[in-house]
Amino acid sequence: MDVLEATPLALASATGSIGDTGLGRSYHPGKWTAAQILCHLADCEIAFGFRMRQALVENPHLVQPFDQESWAKSYDSLDPQMALETFTALRTWNLSFLKAQDAGAFSRIIRHPERGEMTLEGMLELIAGHDLNHRKQLETIAAAAA
Repeated sequence: MDVLEATPLALASATGSIGDTGLGRSYHPGKWTAAQILCHLADCEIAFGFRMRQALVENPHLVQPFDQESWAKSYDSLDPQMALETFTALRTWNLSFLKAQDAGAFSRIIRHPERGEMTLEGMLELIAGHDLNHRKQLETIAAAAA
């Protein structure tokens, strides 16, 4: 939960360091740009929030995977600042939702076609790892922009 709560501020900080002109930079040749990463995070927060809610009403919930590369095709035409704002709002909402659940909710079973069976808590750990991965990418871009 600490990582999930800290990510919006970490993204805002890295994005501020990158600046508007740096949003088109990538952390490595051939990889997503900062702007594309922000759009991806906003999209993922939509999907993760839906998965969390479904996990609490379906037992077990079968996750519907998505093709992130297909979703990413429109990222260059989207506003990265709006993506950051959307991510932040959704994350705040999703954290409020999670905090309203009783402790037993986190042991609910989720089935993922690619990852197998896990609990809601395990899914949150994956989301935190996802956050840390993309935060590091943005921090790498920010360091190069400095």
